[in-house]
Amino acid sequence: MPIWKRNLFVCWFGLFVAGIGMSQIAPVLPLYIQHLGIHSASSIAQLSGITFGVTYIISAVFSPIWGHFADKFGRKPMILRASLGMALVIGCMGFAPNVYVLIGLRLLQGVITGYGTACTALIATQTDKEHSGYALGTLSTGSIAGSLIGPIIGGFIEETLGFQPVFFITGALLLIAFILTALFVKESFVRQDKKTVGIKETWKSVPEKSLTIILLVTFFVITLGLYSIEPIVTVYVTQLTKGAGHVALLAGLVFSASGLANIIAAPRLGKLSDKIGAHKVVLGALVIAGIIYIPQAFVENSWQLMGLRFLLGLAIAGLNPSVYTLIKKITPDSLTGGVFGLTMSAGYLGVFGGAVLGGQVAAYLGIRYVFFITSALLLINAIWVYFGVYRKPCLKETFTI
Repeated sequence: MPIWKRNLFVCWFGLFVAGIGMSQIAPVLPLYIQHLGIHSASSIAQLSGITFGVTYIISAVFSPIWGHFADKFGRKPMILRASLGMALVIGCMGFAPNVYVLIGLRLLQGVITGYGTACTALIATQTDKEHSGYALGTLSTGSIAGSLIGPIIGGFIEETLGFQPVFFITGALLLIAFILTALFVKESFVRQDKKTVGIKETWKSVPEKSLTIILLVTFFVITLGLYSIEPIVTVYVTQLTKGAGHVALLAGLVFSASGLANIIAAPRLGKLSDKIGAHKVVLGALVIAGIIYIPQAFVENSWQLMGLRFLLGLAIAGLNPSVYTLIKKITPDSLTGGVFGLTMSAGYLGVFGGAVLGGQVAAYLGIRYVFFITSALLLINAIWVYFGVYRKPCLKETFTI
């Protein structure tokens, strides 16, 4: 097996498990907080939001920092650091004596982040150009699939085994990822002898700042759109089923449908981006995803919603790997970790922003407006990508395959 394929397999498994670790707490969080001694419904809701969101906010801050260290010391050491650290921290959550220790551990989990940044930078720099789109496309399915399937896995483990095994099993899987990385991941990394610079200086060295900003915003909007339904999916499915039962199961299937589609389509669309150009895939996928959001507001049953979410996953599958590919093309290898760290920060903010957007819009305007507003954001982003790339002939050469 070629080294790049072996690296890809190990990193994909690690990102999948890390995605589960970041999201599996969602369905069990209110119950676990109640188990830890909080009984007021308002306090449980408030603490659940803080406990869930703090990881993503802190991750957004520390992701570019760890990306900078990946450029300095190598990507494999950062993968080892993050996987071992998350294994220990998530495992310790099962022993939390109270909710405040749990919040502290979730905060520490955000600090230890950087696994996805290091994996993406490793694959981007260690894979040959002919296979970069496919490799990055396949890699992108790991974290997305883990994040979307995580709530279902967490809920299933809690129902069958209890609260604590949710954290112990996730920690054990991350420990396996650490061992696999130590044994099988190979990196050809030559440390630069030049003086170490900070993140601000790194940004000043980025050659295509305007394009990088467009791609960062695009990644943010993609993630925001994907997670905007998270806080409202159960309520929406309840309305569609009219209390017919199995609401929790149907809500989980609706939310995970896009993750399944992403797993199927991302490697194939990654290959397509290698052939026709990643910038074309980004523009087309943004337009298609923006259009698919509109009929989700008019569905009459949960199965129609599930089908449209699956189609949305097929479209979004073409966005993440193409954004990664474009960033790789316009960023020097010595800055790849830092810029991918900024990209991951945009993604973490998108997860948090999507949850806030969906909840607030649904509360003040109604659930259907969540889909309309998300569609508008994606289509506006598509217009920005069009004028930022296609209307500038000098930029087209940057994306020549």
